[in-house]
Amino acid sequence: MNTLLNVIWFVLAGIWLWIGYMLAGVLMCILIVTIPWGLASFRIGNYAVWPFGREVVSNPRSGTWSFLGNVVWVILAGWWLALEHLITGIIMCLTIIGIPLGIANFKLIAVSLAPLGKEIVESE
Repeated sequence: MNTLLNVIWFVLAGIWLWIGYMLAGVLMCILIVTIPWGLASFRIGNYAVWPFGREVVSNPRSGTWSFLGNVVWVILAGWWLALEHLITGIIMCLTIIGIPLGIANFKLIAVSLAPLGKEIVESE
């Protein structure tokens, strides 16, 4: 079931979300100071392209620096990636088949706003 959902997700939303995250990552990597945000964008982008069967969990070792980094991230790129998830989720929810995909988009809004201090693991 995860594979079917991932294929539908990839065609309808995943590729566009991936392009958004990769663009944000490249823009963040242009300046040396913002490379950690670029790497986080690449990591979350790879999750956003094929999300079913995996989940995002908080890293217990993250602390104050991750919080401060996430504040900078929201200002630089997080808000427009969250907006991309919101718009895509609303469009997905217009059809009955797309409702699970829309809900998955809404869940990704929190990750798009705060990618630092998160890990992607296989779900059980």
